[in-house]
Amino acid sequence: MSEYTQANSISQSAFLNSSKVSATHADESRELALAIAEAAADRKAGDIVLLHVADVSYLADYFAIVTGYSRVQVRAIADAIEDKVVKEWHRKLLRTEGKNEGTWVLQDYGDVLVHIMMPSEREFYNLEAFWGHAERIDFPTASGDGRTTK
Repeated sequence: MSEYTQANSISQSAFLNSSKVSATHADESRELALAIAEAAADRKAGDIVLLHVADVSYLADYFAIVTGYSRVQVRAIADAIEDKVVKEWHRKLLRTEGKNEGTWVLQDYGDVLVHIMMPSEREFYNLEAFWGHAERIDFPTASGDGRTTK
């Protein structure tokens, strides 16, 4: 085998292995986003939307956008998500903002960004419209209905 062929073979092998890793990472990110949505639903969050933004943004792979109907509920949803992710995923928040105010809490898990918003903030900022070109991910609601995809 020539040096070129051998080097090219090693290069292709490394590419294939990195593709497997990124596919595994994408699956893990999706499962984390679904677990976050489940934790929010357990705290009666409204209008849960999951957006796959990896193809349109470098910020994260997924956005979870949920509504809390009081400041207390917004904080409770944030706490429930944080608890579930720590207990089941053994991951801690990288950053969180807005928890003291309780009108819009942002949680950063690296590959998943969580927006927990009061109805007025959600309507005003309308993140779903801003990220409208991102794929919507199915998430079954408490009634068993699934969200439609893009």
